[in-house]
Amino acid sequence: MTTQQKTFNFAAGLLCACMFASGACGIILEYIQASLASMILGNAFEQWAMVIGLMMFWMGFGSLIQAKITKPYLIHAFIGIEIILALAGGFSPTLTYLSYGYTGHYSLVLYFFVSLIGIMIGLEIPVIIRINNDYSRELSTNLGSILSADYIGSLAGSLIYVFILLRYTPITEAAFLTAGMNFFLALVTFIYFTRKKLIPKNIFLFFFMGITLVTILYGYVNNRQWQVKIEQPLYDDPIVESLTTQYQHIVITHYKPFDETRLFLNGNLQLCSTDEDRYHESLVHPAMALAKIKNRVLILGGGDGCALREVLKYKQVKEVMLVDLDPAMTKLAASHPLLTRINQNAFKDARVKTLSGKGINPGPDRQIYINIKKSGSDQTPASKTPSTQHLADVKVMNIDADLFLGQVPGYWDVIIVDMPDPSTPELTKLYSREFYKKIKQHLSQHGIMVVQSTSPYLAKQSFLCIGRTIESAGLMTLAFHENVPSFGDWGWYLAWHPAIQKSKIMEKIASLKFSVDTRFLTPELFKSQLVFGKGLLATRKKEINTILYPVLLTIYNHESWLLE
Repeated sequence: MTTQQKTFNFAAGLLCACMFASGACGIILEYIQASLASMILGNAFEQWAMVIGLMMFWMGFGSLIQAKITKPYLIHAFIGIEIILALAGGFSPTLTYLSYGYTGHYSLVLYFFVSLIGIMIGLEIPVIIRINNDYSRELSTNLGSILSADYIGSLAGSLIYVFILLRYTPITEAAFLTAGMNFFLALVTFIYFTRKKLIPKNIFLFFFMGITLVTILYGYVNNRQWQVKIEQPLYDDPIVESLTTQYQHIVITHYKPFDETRLFLNGNLQLCSTDEDRYHESLVHPAMALAKIKNRVLILGGGDGCALREVLKYKQVKEVMLVDLDPAMTKLAASHPLLTRINQNAFKDARVKTLSGKGINPGPDRQIYINIKKSGSDQTPASKTPSTQHLADVKVMNIDADLFLGQVPGYWDVIIVDMPDPSTPELTKLYSREFYKKIKQHLSQHGIMVVQSTSPYLAKQSFLCIGRTIESAGLMTLAFHENVPSFGDWGWYLAWHPAIQKSKIMEKIASLKFSVDTRFLTPELFKSQLVFGKGLLATRKKEINTILYPVLLTIYNHESWLLE
């Protein structure tokens, strides 16, 4: 084999490797833009479809304009494309989020980067095919090697994004890591073709690549600090904790003059320390008071620990299972001083046992006892004596609630569903008829379920859709609401098996008493929560939210939060 043949073979292999890597980077950049659009604009179904569709359109436009690039400048063009992808892809999340905090035109910035990246990806493939054509004997061989490398790279990029970048890095950092790979492609191509004298040396291009390298490294090193600074204008109070997990973005703010702590998930307020008792006491105590038996309690969601705090007030409770998808959330609620003060160290209580692992089965139950003497006593669970009092076994499992219900055996006397609002497909699934049917299978015959159900005033149709969906699963419902200043008028549904007549529930409510101390809620106040204004529960809509027809997602994102 001649030296020229070896050079051509290596060049062809290099270009195939570039195509593999650019395919991986291209799909990751698409996913990053789609994820960013979902986080900022909401409604993930629509945003993923819009971003991918728009990017494909501009990829087609890029494929058309590549014909304007003359043959002597193809390699320079490829290097320039990778540099632009590196800069645009790396800085797009930071600049888009910056515009989100300071301007009202953040969607234009977002779609500008989507379009620019689409054009560059559209230019990539035909340019590489044209370059590689000089190093392949046949067009079929050229196309086959280039396109297969691109497709395989796209699969690799998808796996890297899902199993590595999405889990372990913020979206801004993932963008800079991907940008680094794009720049590496440009650098390797530039060095090889320059050394082999296949392209002339270009001082300007070399200088520009140096500036690009420094810029990307600077962005990578500082992206996490920028993220906190960029986020601050989005919140009224100082940010004290900002954490991106595999599942969500968690922010905690604290306003010292009022000692007010707020918890946000993906930018949406979840609790405010000054009025969270109104929400959590209304969520927990009516259901607990109406339940004939309350030995076993299941909390779905509630990773902040506040619902758990209220449940643990009941001496009758023997077992509590809290299921929250995000281990980072329950860990933060168990360790951050601002959150532990709010939830009164619910996760650090001697009764709490945290389970981890891939399985559903929590393993053999361990009874936990604590000595009720005030001093000098051994708190071992070795034996049950008159001087000890049994406290509830509390297990925390980090797993998808729908998966949990589909596999776990047993029944619960009280089931508390404290999920975030149905603003995404993943959350909307947890408000579906299928999900409520699974809950029904685990609700004891005399059991009571309570579901947080958004605002009956600001999200009326969402609230009513949730109620219809619960009833379609074969449960009876009773709606109630309360003003929570941080959220406005907020609503819940109580639900139970049809074997218990609604009149029996109402009779019990008439003589309702709480057996535990509360800061806000009283039996009389709960009775008033059952009263709604004229027409507030009236609607002509009859849609039921299901997994295959997630109508609640559209209702919540497009029809809610607008006064009718």
